[in-house]
This record gives sequence, C-alpha cells and structure tokens, in this order.
Amino acid sequence: MAKRSSFERRPQDAYQTIDLRAGLALKPYLYGVKTFAEPCAGRGELVKQLEGLGLSCGYISDINDGIDALTITNWRGMDAIITNPPWSRKLLHQMILHFSKHKPSWLLFDSDWAYNKHAAPYLDQCTDIVAVGRLKWIEGTSHSGKDNTSWYRFWHRHSGGPRFHGRR
Repeated sequence: MAKRSSFERRPQDAYQTIDLRAGLALKPYLYGVKTFAEPCAGRGELVKQLEGLGLSCGYISDINDGIDALTITNWRGMDAIITNPPWSRKLLHQMILHFSKHKPSWLLFDSDWAYNKHAAPYLDQCTDIVAVGRLKWIEGTSHSGKDNTSWYRFWHRHSGGPRFHGRR
C-alpha cells in the first residue's frame, strides 16, 4: 500500500487543524507564551484549541482574507507565532525564515521534513521538535492523515539545532 494517496490536494494546503491532539501536544512546551499570532489561520481551528488551553490570540489572519503571511512584519507584541503553515516546501521554507526573524515560531508540519537534505539549512535555528503523530485533517472521517506530524520551533537567535521531544 502506498503512503501517499492519489487525491488532489486542497488549494493553498487548506487543511484545518481540527484534531485536538495538535494543541495538547504543544501545551507543555509553551512556557512563557501567553499571547500568540496565527498568520495561517484558515477557519481558526488552531486558535480555538490554543485559547482553550489558556493562551490569548492577539493576531489572526489567513491568505483567504487577502493577507499574505510573508508580508506581515508587525506582530503586535505577541510572545510567539504559532501556526499550521502550508507544507509545500518552497512556501514552508520562506515562512520558516520570515516568521523566525520576528518571533519564536512554532510550526506544525510533517515529521519527515527533518530527515531530508532540504531541511539542513533550517535545522540550526530549530530549537525544538515535538512529535505529535498522525492527525485527523478531514471532518466527518474517522481516518487520520498518512503523515506523522511534529511541532517545530524556530528562532533566529538560536543555533545548535533542535532538542527532540517524543510523544508523552
């Protein structure tokens, strides 16, 4: 059985973060974070999760609202950027560099990324990798996605690569 399906991807990788395990996996590592920005919010599912865990979202936007996350430079005093960005590599890599230049940035995407050559230029500024596992992305289905996911924290002031945190 192939790991990948033949289903056409959704435009702009619009997969909503509906699985509550995403926020729960990140919660233990958000020490010092009280406010966050969500620049790839979609319908705001991740925002709801994180606010349910006691955080406050001070900034929310999405490309579908006409706001390109790569043009945002004023993060309004937020403690961190927390988002499930598009997983297409070119755009993902641009977002890693852009977000981490401004704020410590937690990004949720596939775990395999860290083990491929194209990740090498970005891993030095990755402080943490938190394993999440396979998440459910499609409402109304009982199936999880085919890729394991992880939270990655990037910060331009860090060097030396990530600390790996397994599933609790």
